[in-house]
Amino acid sequence: MAGDAPFVPLSGEETEDDAAVQRPWRKYLRLSSVGDAMERFLGTAGLDRGPWVAVGLAAGIALWFGLSDALEWGAVLGICGIIVASVVFSRWGRDNFVHLRSALVIMAIMIAAGVVVAWERSVVVGVEPIAHPMTATVEARILERDEQPALQRVRLVLATREPGNGRAIKIRVNLPEAYDQSAIREGAIIRAKVRLMPPAPPMLPGAYNFARTAWFNGFAATGNVIGAVQVLQDVGSGGWLTGMQRSLSAHVRGHIDGSPGTIAAALASGDRGAIAERDEQAMRDSGLTHLLSISGLHVSAVIGAAYLLAIRLLAAWPWLALRVRLPLLAAGVGAICGVGYTLLTGAEVPTIRSCVGAILVLLALALGRDPLSLRMVAVAAIVVLLLWPEALVGPSFQMSFAAVIAIIALHSAAPVRAFLAPKEEGRVKWIMRRAAMLLITGLVIELALMPIGLFHFHRAGVYGALANVAAIPLTTFITMPLIAVALVLDLVGLGAPIWWLVGKSLELLLAIAHWTASQPGAVTRMPSMPPLVFVLFAGGGLWLALWRGHARLFGLIPVATATVLVQVGDLPDVLISGDGRHVGILGEGDRLLVLRDSRSSYARDNLLELSGMDGDPLPFDQWPGASCSRDFCSLTLVRDGHPHHILAARSHMRVEERALAAACERADIVIADRSLPHSCHPRWLKADRRSLSKSGGLAIYLADHRIRTVAETQGDHGWWKPRTD
Repeated sequence: MAGDAPFVPLSGEETEDDAAVQRPWRKYLRLSSVGDAMERFLGTAGLDRGPWVAVGLAAGIALWFGLSDALEWGAVLGICGIIVASVVFSRWGRDNFVHLRSALVIMAIMIAAGVVVAWERSVVVGVEPIAHPMTATVEARILERDEQPALQRVRLVLATREPGNGRAIKIRVNLPEAYDQSAIREGAIIRAKVRLMPPAPPMLPGAYNFARTAWFNGFAATGNVIGAVQVLQDVGSGGWLTGMQRSLSAHVRGHIDGSPGTIAAALASGDRGAIAERDEQAMRDSGLTHLLSISGLHVSAVIGAAYLLAIRLLAAWPWLALRVRLPLLAAGVGAICGVGYTLLTGAEVPTIRSCVGAILVLLALALGRDPLSLRMVAVAAIVVLLLWPEALVGPSFQMSFAAVIAIIALHSAAPVRAFLAPKEEGRVKWIMRRAAMLLITGLVIELALMPIGLFHFHRAGVYGALANVAAIPLTTFITMPLIAVALVLDLVGLGAPIWWLVGKSLELLLAIAHWTASQPGAVTRMPSMPPLVFVLFAGGGLWLALWRGHARLFGLIPVATATVLVQVGDLPDVLISGDGRHVGILGEGDRLLVLRDSRSSYARDNLLELSGMDGDPLPFDQWPGASCSRDFCSLTLVRDGHPHHILAARSHMRVEERALAAACERADIVIADRSLPHSCHPRWLKADRRSLSKSGGLAIYLADHRIRTVAETQGDHGWWKPRTD
């Protein structure tokens, strides 16, 4: 019937509504609820692109470290390229999804840039480690010298040639203090007998990855000097900057005795080598260890003091004040002082990072812009990540930027601005409000830093917020200015009374650290945190900080999820080091059971940290549940009602093969630091030298027969080269 015929426009063209009716998929695409919701969210949530540019770059770098090989890195680059091309060269959402299209392009470009930057940095600076441990006599030039009197050694970085093939390499060795000489300094050429090892991979899953650090530092080997060193070419006093740093450190320690003197030397020159381990541990457990590292707090204090002093003095000259922008001149003075302090204290990456950030703040002041903004933090982060992308996976970068971001995000929140807004009130009330805000700020910083501390160090101070409320003002406004005044007065021989005051202020700082660290429950310990949980913490924290208004509350979802996962996460039952020498057993009382009472504090500390336990470990042969001979220990662990029989080698003595094969058949897990014969067939796992050389350290969960290995977290990166023997 004619009435049933479809309507056809006279122009021969479909109208937009008719096209949507005849091709409903276009309507669904255009009116996609997800796309519309995202566009509305981006348009109303106060999106600031600057910080998210830095987040995209960091995400790309993190992907390069987290993914396994070139195929996966290339896949990320391909996906990013497809996203950019699809958005730029298509008309999809061009009118409706302006914010969404922009966000997709920016994030895809920055993620790809992050992958490329990290990849390129690894290729350029990474050095193939030596193939195996060796002892050799080498001739080398000293590149760096780091005095560590607290450990009775000097750490040297040497440029030499690899014994055997003549390859130019850089190595790091420890020289016992007894063999040190005044001529052993930067630039000198020496001959020494050294014991070298390839940089060590993580001992256990989740442990510190020194091999990765050494790869980006260009170290092909590390080790120790054996015996006396022969100086082949002396360079006299060495570099003037390093000489000045050492002279300054010795000068400060000469005026202040004991632990306060070592802390004062660290604040003045960046020399932490003399700080006693007991004091270092107390500062760490009390959340004050950041005061010992020359970083944002110290550089900002120096630059801020120089800026304020310069602008006050320059303002006293009316002729200059009427003709020149004083903030610009004062910013220049502050920048010069900051760069000088950075060079004097060793110019380490964290110090350079802090100096860059502080100079950006000075630039903002000189231009009349807001000096404390997330955009400034983003610019500083981008500069650092472009130069040192490997800094992203280190605790120093994460902690410093997390603290700064937390401070700025907190103080930019509307409720906080209202709380700190000027009011008609008395002086006492004003001080109380500022003190309360200082406590809240410390608490927020502590919450921001706690996941980082638990992820990297498996421990975090609980009372750090309270300790920092007293320690940061003490260090920033009393100790450091007093050190500066004392150094100036020393030029005319009048600094002694000021040094006495410096010593008393640092005695108070150490008293705060030791008292805080000694309180019950002062330290939270946790075994290895899965990377995914840490990513949830980091992503949720960034969301809370970078969005505005109610939109930022969505960041609580990943943070809460990560918190729950941390609480419900299970502990491994057995820990096995990558060389098979060190074995830890959890879940049998409140002490960690270990195969042997190792003289290596490094091995013992790693086992304790990754088990989340404290106190002295208990050797197997002292545990009633183990049966040990000179060569082997056997024990049975019951998990979920099921027995698991473990056999662990204690010596390198040969055992009759038939007896060993019979023992292996009765065991579920056999562990040895040597290669076991092929006739050894345990019911589940044989962790001997041959298998561990490929898998690395192991964390074993008996209840569900699950194994985590070091190898599965390393991928095909240059610093992980499992042996094939």
